[in-house]
Amino acid sequence: MFKIPLSEIIAKIKEKSGLTEADITVRIEEKLKLLSGLISKEGAAHIVANELGIRLIEQTSGKLQIKNIMPGMRDVETVGRVMRINPTSEFTRKDGTPSRVTSIQIGDETGSTRIVMWGDQASLKEGIKEGDIVKVLSGLVKENRGFIEVHLTDRSKMVINPSGEIVGTPKHEPVIRKKIQDLNEKDINVELLATVVQVFDLRFFEVCPQCNSRAREREGKFYCDKHDAVVPNFSYVLNLVLDDGTETIRSVFFRNNVDDLLQRKPEETLLLKDDAVKFEELKNDLLGTPILLQGRVNKNEMFNRMEFMVKKVNMNPDPAQEIKRLENAVPNTPSV
Repeated sequence: MFKIPLSEIIAKIKEKSGLTEADITVRIEEKLKLLSGLISKEGAAHIVANELGIRLIEQTSGKLQIKNIMPGMRDVETVGRVMRINPTSEFTRKDGTPSRVTSIQIGDETGSTRIVMWGDQASLKEGIKEGDIVKVLSGLVKENRGFIEVHLTDRSKMVINPSGEIVGTPKHEPVIRKKIQDLNEKDINVELLATVVQVFDLRFFEVCPQCNSRAREREGKFYCDKHDAVVPNFSYVLNLVLDDGTETIRSVFFRNNVDDLLQRKPEETLLLKDDAVKFEELKNDLLGTPILLQGRVNKNEMFNRMEFMVKKVNMNPDPAQEIKRLENAVPNTPSV
C-alpha cells in the first residue's frame, strides 16, 4: 500500500477542491468520529478526497514523474537529472562482511528524490556527473526521515544519459538559513554561518584512479572491488566543529570542499599528507574564522549525533549582506 503523508493529502485536497485547510480538517475529524477506532487520520483523509472526486495519486505505473513516486511502490521507473552526487560510505554487515552504500540526488520539473545504491550496486555511480540524465528501472520506494527515496535492488537497472529522454529544469528546494540549534535530520539544503572552534586532522585514504571508490590493501597491493589491482590515488576528508552562538555541530568536508576551505589547489592539499607542520599552521589560521556553508544534516548512527555534510564553502561571507539580514531579522527564510 502506498503511504502518503497526511500533510500532503490535505495540501492536494486544498489545491483541487478550493476548500480551506480548516474545512478539510473538520471533514477529516468528522470521518474519524463516524468510524471511531477503525481508521487513521490518513485513512479518513483518503475518504474525504474520494468523496470530493479527487485523485491523490495521478499515476502508479509506467514512467513516473518524481511527484508521483510514493513509499511502498515497487518496480518504479523514473527519469531525472543529477543534482548532487553524495559520498560513498563503507560499513560492516551483521554477518561481518564489508559493504558500502552511496546515493545521488536527481530531479525533474516536479520535484527531486534520492537514488540509493547498496553493495555492488554502488559501482553504478561510476562515471556519473552532475547534470547527467539517469533512468531508473525496477526501483523500490522507501521513506526515510520523512523523505522519499528510490532504492536499487538486485533487479534494478540505471541507465546514464539514455537516448531520447528529456528532463526539464529540476525543481530545487530553497536554501534555508538556520541556526545550529534549529537543525533537524530532515534538513537537506541548509545554510549555516558559524565560527570554526575545533579542527581535526586531515585524513587521507587510497582510492581507485578510475572510479574513485575506496581501494583496500591486500598482501602489499591495493585493490578496487570493480577494477581489481590498481595503483591508487589519494582522496581526503576533514572534520571541523562549528559554533554559531546557539550550539555546536561537527561538520564534514570532502575533497573539493577541503580545497575550498583551505584555499588551496588539489595538488597543494595532497602535499599536506607529508607536511604535518604546514597543516598545523593552517589549522591555527582556521580557528576563530567565520564561514558560510551550504549542506545537509546527517544522523551519525554510530555516535548518535547529527553532523553537517558540507557541499558548498564560502570563506568570505559578505558583511553588508549579513548586516542587512540581521536588520531584517526574519528567521528561517530562504536565502537570496
